[in-house]
Amino acid sequence: MRLLELHIDGFGKFHDRTISFNDGINIIYGKNEAGKSTLHTFIRGMLFGIERGRGRAAKNDLYTKYEPWENSGTYEGWLRLEKDGTIYRIERRFRKENKSLKVINETKGLEEEATPAFISGLLDGLTETMYNNTISIGQLKSATEDGMVTELKNYIANMNTTGNISLNITKATAFLRNQKRSLEAGLIPEASREFTALLAEIRNVEAEISGPEYENQLAAYQNMRTQVKGLIDNTQAQKKDLDEKLANGKKVLSDNGFTDRASVDAMSASAEKLYSEYASLKTECNKKSRKILSALTAVLGIAGLGAAAVLGYFNLTAYLPVCGAAAASAVLFFIISLVIRQKDKEYHRIFDNTSAELGSLLARHLGDSAVSEDAMNAFRARMGEFSKLCDMVSQSETEIKKFLEDLSSLQTKQAGCSEMIEKQQRTQWELEKKLEHLSNCKNKAKALKRTLAENDRIHDEIVAIDLAQETMADLSSSIRDSFGLYLNKEASQYITGITGGIYDSMSIDENLNVFLNTKTKLVPLENVSSGTMDQVYLALRLAAAKLLTSSGSGGFPLIFDDSFTQYDDERLKTALEWLASAYGGQIIIFTCHRREAQMLRARQVEFQLIEM
Repeated sequence: MRLLELHIDGFGKFHDRTISFNDGINIIYGKNEAGKSTLHTFIRGMLFGIERGRGRAAKNDLYTKYEPWENSGTYEGWLRLEKDGTIYRIERRFRKENKSLKVINETKGLEEEATPAFISGLLDGLTETMYNNTISIGQLKSATEDGMVTELKNYIANMNTTGNISLNITKATAFLRNQKRSLEAGLIPEASREFTALLAEIRNVEAEISGPEYENQLAAYQNMRTQVKGLIDNTQAQKKDLDEKLANGKKVLSDNGFTDRASVDAMSASAEKLYSEYASLKTECNKKSRKILSALTAVLGIAGLGAAAVLGYFNLTAYLPVCGAAAASAVLFFIISLVIRQKDKEYHRIFDNTSAELGSLLARHLGDSAVSEDAMNAFRARMGEFSKLCDMVSQSETEIKKFLEDLSSLQTKQAGCSEMIEKQQRTQWELEKKLEHLSNCKNKAKALKRTLAENDRIHDEIVAIDLAQETMADLSSSIRDSFGLYLNKEASQYITGITGGIYDSMSIDENLNVFLNTKTKLVPLENVSSGTMDQVYLALRLAAAKLLTSSGSGGFPLIFDDSFTQYDDERLKTALEWLASAYGGQIIIFTCHRREAQMLRARQVEFQLIEM
């Protein structure tokens, strides 16, 4: 059988991608994350299908991992292959709700009925497990050489024991041993004595729980606590409303510069004092007598100065004393006029300051700085409101104090109820435990009645398990004597070619210890390098492929998935040369290195290079 061509409509990162394969060697090169594993899994899925897991397993299964990245409704493709001169096209849809499988016989131009029997015949009986463990060849996964030795021995043990890694007689035998131990543990030889003891325990417990101390008063205390809680909630709600009212009242007082009733009274007194001064000053400022007196004294002063000037002009020496007196009087009248005018200005200045201060106070509380009797009446009414608000705040504080006292009393009562409820709960818990214990005792007593019959059944099953173990031991010995010898023989034939003649053959003793044979000595597997272990692994896989498929290893393509990572250049060159000359079938090599292609090209070996 050989692969001809595949087409991916939707699978992982690939969409509408076609790849053709040639006879002989095909190298599929791509860097990490290029999609090599996706392509390899697609081939496997086309041959054997992909089932979606259930429950938590579905999160990490192949179906979920390789769902299309784009156009998620299309999860399908086809694979063309040739077998015995006939070309078939396998078409699969993987989507769970639209899953399908078709096989088209292109040579005859008809659709075959894709039954499991037909698919098995098309693949010559190759199962997915056989595919994964034979012709689909990876590398030993363990990072250390000790781990690789263990992994390789496990592979040989399973193949040598059963011929198929999916069937493990060793695990099956261990399972039967565990089942036998489990059954033996279920035997109860002391059933009668334990049953008598249980009956006595049942009578004692029933006598205890009938006592008065287990009378249930839990509901009564719970109702009382519920009522008290209702009172507490109601009181707290009223207190909360009062707290909000008190906070709002204090905020209003604070916003207007008040803290209590005294601060309101102080501001009212201050405003009344300012208004009284304002009215008095306004009266003084409006008096006309000062202005008249000031004008009159000024006129008298001017007259005196005029008289003195006339007498001086005419040089009336006889009136010289009169002239001096007139001048002195004029000066005196001017001084008096000046003093009166200055006093009037002072009254106006004080009036203006008082008016401004009073206007500022009115503006703060009334929004208008105009001073008048109406404004003062409005201010007095405003202060009255603040006084009432202060009284309300004081009353609220008193009521809140009373609420706090009531809450403290109710909470004390609630705590008492809770204490009694807790005591009742402990008593009921003890009662429940005794009832549970009583129920368990009764259940055990019922179970013990069936113990003798169950013991007989267990003994029968133990006899059956012993018989099954003997049968499987005989089967294991038979398979080991046949398949194991053939596996050892076939693998030895490949060792020489793969190692370039360094080792002649391979041998496995009865303890599954592996030795590589040279002309001079036997080399234990533990003493060879990890690269040599990978070569042994390859030889075993090729031998198993030949033994487990009816057509032999040459009948199927060999698929290598980064299988030569552990190989140095010399080992890789030897392995490639041997594969190219010794294997007549199709070879597909997935690799993230270019050296495979370079080595084949250097030795003029024909191959197809596919770059991802």
